[in-house]
Amino acid sequence: MSDLHPVGRFPEEWTAALAALGEPKYRATQIFRWIHRRGELEAAKMTDLPLALRERLAQDGLTSPFEVVEVHRAKDGTRKLVLGMPSGGRIECVLIPMTPLSGDADLAAASDDDDEPGLVAPSERTRVTLCVSTQFGCAMGCVFCASGRAGLGRGLGADEIVSQVIIARRYLEPNEDLTNLVFMGMGEPLHHYDETARALRLLTHPEGTGMSPRRITVSTVGLVPGLKKLGADFAGKVGLAVSLHAPDDVTRDRIVPMNKRYPLNELIAALKSYPLPRRRRITIEYTLIDGVNDTDAHADRLVRVLSGLPVKVNLIPMNPVEGSGFQASPPERVDAFQARVAGYGYSCFVRARRGDEVSAACGQLALAPGLIELGRSRAPL
Repeated sequence: MSDLHPVGRFPEEWTAALAALGEPKYRATQIFRWIHRRGELEAAKMTDLPLALRERLAQDGLTSPFEVVEVHRAKDGTRKLVLGMPSGGRIECVLIPMTPLSGDADLAAASDDDDEPGLVAPSERTRVTLCVSTQFGCAMGCVFCASGRAGLGRGLGADEIVSQVIIARRYLEPNEDLTNLVFMGMGEPLHHYDETARALRLLTHPEGTGMSPRRITVSTVGLVPGLKKLGADFAGKVGLAVSLHAPDDVTRDRIVPMNKRYPLNELIAALKSYPLPRRRRITIEYTLIDGVNDTDAHADRLVRVLSGLPVKVNLIPMNPVEGSGFQASPPERVDAFQARVAGYGYSCFVRARRGDEVSAACGQLALAPGLIELGRSRAPL
């Protein structure tokens, strides 16, 4: 019916595809709701559709682009889902319960506006954030991140990004609600902007999942063209997190190679022009690496770089990444860095380690050896 995977189609695209089969227009909304609102990816279970249409949908490729290969549960309730591709590759996404002790700026993506209507009180239900992947591997090469060590396989399609949300909802506990999404898993979300943007529109569509864009945060290492598109296309309503990690070009070139293409002055200029709604702030992510970017002088330079920007700072003691040659700053240095930044009046948090014993923490989502070639191309529908 269409070259697009069924999970990646909007209602109007379903309308066009179904018209050729002589189906009425309302079937398009029915199918879209089955997939995105009810999370159903088996056509046979869409019981209010004619049998012949269900069979045609199955032939058209309406199925999950992944199977759940493994589920790793950490003591703190974090769950890492390892999802297998038909081609043999694997990606990972992570469910993270939000607790009063987490203290994270970016996991609570709407911490600036928690009075948003329709949200349940945290004491009644446990709110959960899902960290989704947008690429199979990563091309950015940040030294503190495991995702890019094998390089980039390929970008994920919008259907593959959205399917992580659909699948992950099945692994919620009875007292949990999936309230937040962070595009902070494997890959750089703005590296293949069109698929990321389509996924955002699908996830916020009122006939489907209907998530508020204020409850979604997209993280980037600083791809300036994509950052500008994101602001223009979504009017700043989608949350923004920036993996800064250094306050000067010399240090940032060393640990974030993309800085050589989009240096700090260009990135900061783009952030100053990013359209932010009232009361919203940009999250600045800063991985603290022992002896590299964690001195008082670095903290002072960071504050100067951020001057004039509405931001909150999320400090991330580096999680162990095999073969990186770097390690986390000691706790006393983390505390001193936080105190120094906060002393200038900035909201500054230290990210609690969540799920690190199952390699589900920041920077630990990685490709198993030998899988990169398997996932480079998609299996045909």
